[in-house]
Amino acid sequence: MTDAFFTYRKNVLLAKSPSTQIEGVFAATTGRSVPEEQEALLQQWLEEGEGNLPASESVPGVRRESVTLTSDWLEGSELLMTSLSDLNTSPEVTRCADQQHSELNALASSELQDHAVAELARLPSEETVTVAGSAPWAAVVPQTDHQTAGCADINVQVLNDDPAVLAWSLACDAETLPPAQPIQDAVPFYPVPTEVPYHEILWRDWEDLSVQPCVLEQVSKNTPLFEFRVMSYNILAQDLVEQGLDLYVHCHPDILSWNYRLPNLLQEIQHWDPDVLCLQEVQENHYWEQLEPTFKEMGFACFYKRRTGAKTDGCAVCYKHSRFQLISLSPIEYFRPGLDVLNRDNVGLVLLLQPVLPEQGLKAVSPLCVANTHVLFNPRRGDIKLAQVALLLAEIDKIARTAEGSYYPVILCGDLNSVPDSPLYKFIRNGELSYHGMPAWKVSGQEDFSQQLYSRKLLAPLWPSSLGVTDKCQYVTLCQPKKPGRREYSRDFLLQFRFCDVACERPPQLVLLEGVTDAKPVASAREHSAVTAVPKRHNSLSFLDKQCSGVIQHGLNLTSVYSHFLPQRGRPEVTTMPMGLGATVDYIFYSAEPVESKAGRRLYKDGALKLLGRLSLLSEDVLLMANGLPNPFCSSDHLCLLASFGLEISSL
Repeated sequence: MTDAFFTYRKNVLLAKSPSTQIEGVFAATTGRSVPEEQEALLQQWLEEGEGNLPASESVPGVRRESVTLTSDWLEGSELLMTSLSDLNTSPEVTRCADQQHSELNALASSELQDHAVAELARLPSEETVTVAGSAPWAAVVPQTDHQTAGCADINVQVLNDDPAVLAWSLACDAETLPPAQPIQDAVPFYPVPTEVPYHEILWRDWEDLSVQPCVLEQVSKNTPLFEFRVMSYNILAQDLVEQGLDLYVHCHPDILSWNYRLPNLLQEIQHWDPDVLCLQEVQENHYWEQLEPTFKEMGFACFYKRRTGAKTDGCAVCYKHSRFQLISLSPIEYFRPGLDVLNRDNVGLVLLLQPVLPEQGLKAVSPLCVANTHVLFNPRRGDIKLAQVALLLAEIDKIARTAEGSYYPVILCGDLNSVPDSPLYKFIRNGELSYHGMPAWKVSGQEDFSQQLYSRKLLAPLWPSSLGVTDKCQYVTLCQPKKPGRREYSRDFLLQFRFCDVACERPPQLVLLEGVTDAKPVASAREHSAVTAVPKRHNSLSFLDKQCSGVIQHGLNLTSVYSHFLPQRGRPEVTTMPMGLGATVDYIFYSAEPVESKAGRRLYKDGALKLLGRLSLLSEDVLLMANGLPNPFCSSDHLCLLASFGLEISSL
């Protein structure tokens, strides 16, 4: 409670003092005692305001109080995933409230409330609180007692008795403080309205999509579904944090440490309880030493692929072995020596899983293909991104193709480093892209480099034939299997082309010989079958022409789980927020049935794989209120994606 009064009085003194006098003051971090400057301000408070307190309400131990931010707080992700009603009814709430109710009531006198309101009312309306060199929550301890040690579960009624919180709430009601403009070497402080608890700003709703007509139709037919959840999460490798600290200047150093982030990440994954987990930016030593052992205890079977070269992170796919069995596993390395279009160290994983039915009777369910990848970030090298995605789709084509030539249901997860409606996104969703002459930076849509004098352009073919991948994103060995003797040009093989159009055209330089070179060959009825081979030859030639026309295709029929727009807020969804700018680069695509195409956009409906629900995303303005990503509650610079699916269970 003394921390709360210290916070309130500190804001008043900060607002009265010039910035040159407060630089570096009140930078409270874990385990650090109050510095001499803070003690001086506290002494000033005691001299000015202690006379207004009844003798029984003096705070003799404040001067030696140490300020702690993280050690005893509730875990941030727990707050994100716990409603206020849950906090109020939990056993810890009752114990904490009983232990500290008397102390709170003693300190929360009417005189203190009046004193707090009077002090805050004297603040100029245009003045904002900015602490040089400190993070926003280092300047002010979070305004709700839901986050403090022991008091984290205090009843809401008891919370309202806190005079510092009450005074701050009244001041916020009287006027809306504009965001602080950062000064040199300073981090702006964006106050969070007290009427909305801090963790509820980042609240994410579960959207039930099982009421869709196509799903209701299946329910009406009593078609059973094998239901499961899939999560895709870029968890931010610690090595990448330390290599790019300039990207996280808005973050307090304590929340960037792996020891702080790991429990939050694990708790978030454990809370949502996915059956299939696709992770990106998984640091290798953390995976083997911490993540894999923990996931195995949670019932997961895990597979990991580190990026090639000297990179220390990679991708992981985990699945509940009680729900799925592994049929095949295929790791992918996008690096190809000697190819400029594939000279980066990104990787992917493709798994074919067999769902495990609880009752082994005369029931069957289709295998499921799960792919996970992290595509190159560089916004200027869209050619590399496109080639990497083509390789991934070729591998999915190989793993998910059935003996009849169709595909098992596919779920594609990952950080594609491309925004919605970019050419790369449209290629995955629409199944076709004409890329010849396209500027390379335009492929992902991350940044606009149109003003540059020189920009790399994509030329056909995008990759050489030696790669063994066609422009339909299929391996050559699969779409054109070798036949015995296919290169033996026998007499019968050559005779097939006797009456083709090219053979029947008289060359202009040919000497005219009557009865020999003046007549056009005519096929007899016996040789009619040879003429029918001509269209096949022309089809193969046209296919070769299309390969060099700058058009790539795939036949997987994939659509996105998310719509990339929040209709309630009228704003786009955001999955990451680098340097304070929100963007969507993370996706979960799944197999669907195309119904029609409008203005070049393919429309889908659910097929054997049905989308039953998803975890809502947030908008950029909401994340700005929480100081972006990462923050004390979300320990990655990406939000997790979560979707619930249903696979049709058929009778044998």
